[in-house]
Amino acid sequence: MANIRIGILGYGNLGRGVELACQANEDMELVAVFTRRDPASVTTITGVPSYHVDDLEGFVGKIDVLVRGGGSAPDLPEQTPAYARLFNVVDSFDTHANIPEHFAKVDASAKEAGTVAVISTGWDPGLFSIARLYASAVLPQGGDYTFWGRGVSQGHSDAIRRIPGVADARQYTVPVPEALEAVRAGQNPVLTTREKHKRDCFVVLQEGADAAAIEKAIVEMPNYFADYDTTVTFISAEEMKANHAGLPHGGSVIRTGKTGVEGQNQHVVEFKLALDSNPEFTGSVLAACARAAYRMAAEGWVGCKTIFDIPPAMLAAASPEELRAHML
Repeated sequence: MANIRIGILGYGNLGRGVELACQANEDMELVAVFTRRDPASVTTITGVPSYHVDDLEGFVGKIDVLVRGGGSAPDLPEQTPAYARLFNVVDSFDTHANIPEHFAKVDASAKEAGTVAVISTGWDPGLFSIARLYASAVLPQGGDYTFWGRGVSQGHSDAIRRIPGVADARQYTVPVPEALEAVRAGQNPVLTTREKHKRDCFVVLQEGADAAAIEKAIVEMPNYFADYDTTVTFISAEEMKANHAGLPHGGSVIRTGKTGVEGQNQHVVEFKLALDSNPEFTGSVLAACARAAYRMAAEGWVGCKTIFDIPPAMLAAASPEELRAHML
């Protein structure tokens, strides 16, 4: 079978993660990377050529699946519907509350063009979504808990870096241990936002910056830190580079439920991820979903799909016969 021809739109951390995932999958061929920057300034890890985003239309028929590497706020809501008119596409749109609206826009574009678009995939939304679905289907009488971290939140880190006087910052989302253990013990606690997670912030100040004012701006920032117990630690640029250069993340989805005539039997289902590199792992999920998009398109599927719609076997490089023999 011919290799699946992949294009990547957006060459940041996630785009590089997809690039490495394509290299690791023998049935994939990375054709090109597309960027809004000057392509001459972009050096790819694997040596694949880079082009300006304006050149994308010239690759219709040369790319089987276009994987989007942009952000959920400014990029994906506009670009995924637009490029679904030209290619089969995959994106990682992760603003949970806006997924239905995003789905509707992408679905209309993909159906009109006769393409397949897989949206909101990665690990949350994505693999965590499947874990929630499977566990709730098996244990209809129960409750769901999702804990993120310990890991770097790129969005929250960026919010700190935008504060005047901040030279660099990393923010770690950290589950509250007591809450996590209570859930794992099947105690079914009712938890507030503050009781589930805390925020650890490491900040490099610009020369002459007011540390007290910046700390106050962080801990009182609405929608980011005000609802959490937040710790701010000021460090040097050298310490930031030495100890906080990576992008680890992870977390757990836990479902607690009961069975029996009077619900006397308690069950706990947990799906856990511990990731050294959030973008590389997310890129690997996107690559698997690109394989599924290619296969769905080959079978005549059209429209927008989510991880819920993909038959699990379509994600795997192995044949159905191999899956039945070795994984079932």
